[in-house]
Amino acid sequence: MSTRDVRDNGSLSTDILRYVDYLRRVRGLADASIRAYENDLRSFAEFGTAAGVDRVETVDLTLVRRWVRSLSEQGLAATSVNRRLSAIKGFFAFIDGEGRISGNPAQAVRSVRTPRRLPETMFEREMEQLLDFPADDFPALRTRALLEVLYSTGARISELCNANVDDLNVRKRALLVHGKGKKDRYVFLGHSAFTHLRAYLPYRHEFLMRRGLAEQKALFVNLRGGRLTPRGAAQIIGKRVTESGLAKFLTPHGFRHSFATHLLNHGADIRIVQEMLGHSSLSTTQVYTHVGMDRLRRIYRDAHPHARRQQTATTTEEKEPHETN
Repeated sequence: MSTRDVRDNGSLSTDILRYVDYLRRVRGLADASIRAYENDLRSFAEFGTAAGVDRVETVDLTLVRRWVRSLSEQGLAATSVNRRLSAIKGFFAFIDGEGRISGNPAQAVRSVRTPRRLPETMFEREMEQLLDFPADDFPALRTRALLEVLYSTGARISELCNANVDDLNVRKRALLVHGKGKKDRYVFLGHSAFTHLRAYLPYRHEFLMRRGLAEQKALFVNLRGGRLTPRGAAQIIGKRVTESGLAKFLTPHGFRHSFATHLLNHGADIRIVQEMLGHSSLSTTQVYTHVGMDRLRRIYRDAHPHARRQQTATTTEEKEPHETN
């Protein structure tokens, strides 16, 4: 069916196909993001069909609100509900832009309130403990290089897994990563990361040569010689956390959180950190300032003599009214 035929059909399902095609061809979103959008939109289309609504022109604010309420009643987390709502808003903005409808019926629907959660981070001494282990063979050298580069660059794990050896700029001690929305940027390799990455590369080359995989371009490879995946990287990190004795659950994204938090704690400008992280919006980066404030608040509470109530004084103050009656 041609795009014109799909548009003339006018059903929710066919309009969703056109929008997904737009996300792929015009917006250039990653395949995983496109699949997520399509699944969320199809969920809404199924809900609408069950309610007797199968065309964009007949969708109204009430239907969208009922759909959001049904998602919450199914037990979906607030973040999942909001992600689906965001997809619907984007879809109807696209339809509205074509002049097919007069206004976005989802625009006035408020996001579900989410509990404020600070990102998981590692204290600097914990990071040192995590990175302190001997590395004298290919698996250990790869693990050390991967963790060092994650912490040194603040890159997303998907960005590192997609990086190739050719993306490494030895002279600048930097790595070219391909971020969201096809936005490329250089991330910096500190002394430790650069040292351990250079130690890993000869072993990587020898490992691939023995397996006849000299054409492999991936910077980080798995033990079969293929490109390391984010899931494989998460398993490597989990294994190292267990070996280090740290009582924490650390994901690959935890390195990104730690990178940003430690930079801000040491006085880095938030807009510079924004650029390093590849955030398009400053508000996304600002969550890391809350992490710093939380730690400062704990230090203040523990160190300042008047920051905490004295237990004896509190007890006396609470008893006095009863003793005088």
